[in-house]
Amino acid sequence: MKRLLTALLLFFTATTASAQFYQPGEVLEYLVSYKARLFPNTEVGAVVVATTLEQYNGRPVYTINARGRTLPTYRWFYDLDDRYIVRADTALRRPIRFESDLKEGDYTFWCSYDYDWERRVAATRWQSRQNPPKAMRIALTDESLDAISLFFRMRSADPDSFVPGEVKTLQMVLQDTVRTIKYRFVGREVKRIRNMGKYKTLRFACQLGTTENYSFTDGTEFTIWISDDENKIPLYLESPVRVGSIQAYISGYKGLRYPVTSLIR
Repeated sequence: MKRLLTALLLFFTATTASAQFYQPGEVLEYLVSYKARLFPNTEVGAVVVATTLEQYNGRPVYTINARGRTLPTYRWFYDLDDRYIVRADTALRRPIRFESDLKEGDYTFWCSYDYDWERRVAATRWQSRQNPPKAMRIALTDESLDAISLFFRMRSADPDSFVPGEVKTLQMVLQDTVRTIKYRFVGREVKRIRNMGKYKTLRFACQLGTTENYSFTDGTEFTIWISDDENKIPLYLESPVRVGSIQAYISGYKGLRYPVTSLIR
């Protein structure tokens, strides 16, 4: 589930997007399921992404809280509780602070990024269980963002600018490096979402790479569908794992800026 949550929050952007899409009061809810040959498609976790308007260090900011949690039925088997917080300046519409706090079984990991856009650097700090804290300063470009901020920046893009088959890249800030994401627009299609109905969607295929190359060494690719309307909310994501596949799909939303015109029925 960790990999799927990361992929869901890794939502991509067109590099020509002029401003990130932040809407105070918006809440997006997802269910996460696992499927294998001898294992039914079973809901095992939930993800919630909520945006609020707050004060931080004396300035107004958009605060985005994202949390992934295994459902109570499965916590005895694998207890996952991942939390992410991003604070973005309301005037610049750029992130100024990122934090994550991951608890997955016996594994714990914490990290933070403080952005300095004038100097184009990010001060990063991180620490895993029983290890001393580490820190670095990473050079940034205008396209370098954390996973949560990438999730929101895509929503400013014009869907008519997408060309089927066209490949683009993004830069994702991690604690000690900047990774490259390679993605391509597959096309428009109608997607049925469990318990939610049918939606007109934009379909993308995405790969995550290292600083030296653009994709997983085994070519692993995950697919994501977003609503083909002004909200451009992620509706469905599917990713292969070592055995079977995992999916995340929208289970509820509120506080959207625009009507959900992509919903067919």
